[in-house]
Amino acid sequence: VVAAMSDDPIKEWILTEGKATQITGTSSIGGGCINAAQRYDTDAGSFFVKTNRRIGPAMFEGEALGLKAMYDTKSIRVPLPYKVGSLPTGGSFIIMEFIQFGRSRGDQSALGRKLAEMHKSAKSDKGYGFYVENTIGSTPQINTWTADWIEFYSKHRLGYQLKLISQRFGDSAIYEKGQRLIEKMHLLFDGAVIEPCLLHGDLWSGNISADANGDPVILDPACYYGHNEAEFGMSWCAGFGGDFYSSYFEVMPKQPGFEKRRDLYLLYHYLNHYNLFGSGYRSSAMSIIDDYLRMLKA
Repeated sequence: VVAAMSDDPIKEWILTEGKATQITGTSSIGGGCINAAQRYDTDAGSFFVKTNRRIGPAMFEGEALGLKAMYDTKSIRVPLPYKVGSLPTGGSFIIMEFIQFGRSRGDQSALGRKLAEMHKSAKSDKGYGFYVENTIGSTPQINTWTADWIEFYSKHRLGYQLKLISQRFGDSAIYEKGQRLIEKMHLLFDGAVIEPCLLHGDLWSGNISADANGDPVILDPACYYGHNEAEFGMSWCAGFGGDFYSSYFEVMPKQPGFEKRRDLYLLYHYLNHYNLFGSGYRSSAMSIIDDYLRMLKA
């Protein structure tokens, strides 16, 4: 019996560490395009389990570290990760707290306030980066600790994406213009106070929900410590409204030049979408670069 149980490390964990004596049912919750998701119901409550049949546990380890870092700020609600491991058939799994989502998308002003509280409370003394590399979608996200934000964002965010685009698509035009923007980018930060805040890193509508009480919940992170404004880089598909921003800035005051830098943070995600989904996103990325080159006379 023991040997048979370890063929299923998910069940094994739930029935030992998870304090359950029986699993009463499992149901598929349809994951994203990368992982499968299931709900395990037990006599000790429900667990949320994601599995990936193809890749080892590194991706889920990155997710678990990010979730735990956000959870530890005691600000916005995130599912608590319990266990990451390998599947005997190859692939990997993560077990986490099951959160019952409410019917509404939640309150925009509560989301803004709670997110700002997370940014405010979680600062890094190692600089910008994270403890492990993780992924943004399925693109690697390089998180080498770097003392200077502009250097970090230039090299490990914009520069890395531009290099991938150049390798995958042979797009030298966007690569060269992107490099010119990187050289002048520091001019956009005059007067801004920048601190390494814990970021969710991939905050779009698919990763934002609300629990049964209507309190905001965020999930599926790509965490790192970065400039707080970089959190709004997916705002083009996050649906943040005026209430969100006004509540956010009550807690984390708006820095000089915020509006000027906004598109710089959108650019990382447009470049990543170009890498993930192809050239349909090229024109959005290129127009941001062109606008900045004009503005910065580069």
